[in-house]
Amino acid sequence: MSGCVFCKIRDREIPKEFEYEDDDVMVFPDINPEKPVHILVVPKKHIEDFLDLTEKDLILKVKKVLDKTIKDKLKNKGYRVSVNGGGSQIIDHLHFHIVGPIEKQYKL
Repeated sequence: MSGCVFCKIRDREIPKEFEYEDDDVMVFPDINPEKPVHILVVPKKHIEDFLDLTEKDLILKVKKVLDKTIKDKLKNKGYRVSVNGGGSQIIDHLHFHIVGPIEKQYKL
């Protein structure tokens, strides 16, 4: 989509160092990290909202990449995976945040 920052990164119009990339997904650090590890997992296909993610193969691929990234970067350190949608996202291209380390906030 014209003007989309993540599409421009995908198309190499904006330089970015990838931590992982394949035909369907790209992984790179957030430009404004909230924690020491703040990684974005972004489908290359322009999908605006989480509710528009309907392709089973892509869903499984994203899950696999999320799992591997968490295991490589934050295993046993506490992490949060989040996705913004419904207009709350800054960039209208589906992406997942992996953030950590995060300690337990509440003890039961």
